Amino acid sequence: MLPSWEYGDAVRVTRNVRNDGTFPGIATGDLLVRRGSVGHVVGVGTFLVDQIIYSVRFLDVDRIVGCRDEELIGADEAWVPSRFEARERVAAGKALVSDGEVLVPTGAAGEVLKVLRDDGVITYHVHFECRPGRLFAVPESALQAAGTIHETDPA
Repeated sequence: MLPSWEYGDAVRVTRNVRNDGTFPGIATGDLLVRRGSVGHVVGVGTFLVDQIIYSVRFLDVDRIVGCRDEELIGADEAWVPSRFEARERVAAGKALVSDGEVLVPTGAAGEVLKVLRDDGVITYHVHFECRPGRLFAVPESALQAAGTIHETDPA
């Protein structure tokens, strides 16, 4: 297990980092660093022997935060910001249809479970209330912020 980043490397955090209860003075669950923020590695350590944790200093929020390898990319690597974040409420901006069947009507409420980035294309794993137990991979263009859809036509 070798670290991907070394002391002084500039890195970008790819997901929001929230307090897991280990950051003093901030409530558990509160946002520590917003995805897309750039910081510098100031330390490298391990957690439970099999995970490398990087101490990253984010000057814009004046915090040193522990980040896992999968949460970081090089600061100079391509980055496409997303409109929505995990746990954010959204609505279907258009009907989601498969084989002619409307699975999710326009305006259906949902929650983003995960933000996926693949070659600059943003897609979301979304759970819609109208389809309990189902998970949909939805392109950013098919979603709206919750409460912004007033259309009732499912097509």
